[in-house]
Amino acid sequence: MTTGIANGAFAATAFFLCTALLAVVAQTAPVELIYGSAPPDIDNHLLHLVKSYPDWLDRIDAAHLVLKTGERFAISDGVSSKTFNEILEKPDIDDMFYVPYPIGTTPKQPAKNSDPGRVRFEPLFNAMYGDCKKNEVAKKLKIIDWLPNHSGGHVAVTTVNGVDRALSRVSRELDDLTADLVKFALHPAGTYNCRAIAGSTARSMHAYGSAIDVNVNYSDYWRWGTPTAKEPVWKNHIPIEIVRIFERHGFIWGGYWYHYDTMHFEYRPELLPDMGSPRPD
Repeated sequence: MTTGIANGAFAATAFFLCTALLAVVAQTAPVELIYGSAPPDIDNHLLHLVKSYPDWLDRIDAAHLVLKTGERFAISDGVSSKTFNEILEKPDIDDMFYVPYPIGTTPKQPAKNSDPGRVRFEPLFNAMYGDCKKNEVAKKLKIIDWLPNHSGGHVAVTTVNGVDRALSRVSRELDDLTADLVKFALHPAGTYNCRAIAGSTARSMHAYGSAIDVNVNYSDYWRWGTPTAKEPVWKNHIPIEIVRIFERHGFIWGGYWYHYDTMHFEYRPELLPDMGSPRPD
């Protein structure tokens, strides 16, 4: 009888300890964020998407984006339980708007996995800019002057969607800044490069010739952080004056990303407010 009571007490204690341990693990385990649901204002985003690329996009037809070539892309793949890696590697069109680009806000540490613009529906960009692996992008590149008043040299960007003209307008505005600001944009680290995002299979906007990295000597990048850090600790040295000039001409900034890349600017007018007609080239 005594042995039975002892065994029962031991079992109860063991059960209690296991339950307590599981509770502690549950409280300390990282919560996996889920993505894939379209934002409530997705219709507005889709209309702005079509307006942002008038040479290529025709209309939204029910559940599809229709290109002027007649090609159709489904807006949604029907999956609303994606991990962050899945939304980065294999997004649908509405995933590109999973978080708004925070234009006009003071740069600061972004929320976890808030990377506005870093999610890209690759078939759409391939259709517009071409596939660099098939040599479809290189033949559309144009060499433009970069900060000529400061002997900034030249850069090569795509002519598709007027990216070359937009970046030329950026260059002219940057060229008017004082030397203490211009230095951040001098000696750019690169434009066209047929490659994927570092650590990913998803294609970089550099692969389309529609991105530029400014002076690396004044830049910060999340992969350059402390290797033992569990999460990126945001840092930035790029002045907001530089950022606002790029944004006025359709370029978003990687400094607004949780996985920050402060040297990086890419042409993504669909994520920015309508700036009206650009000034004449």
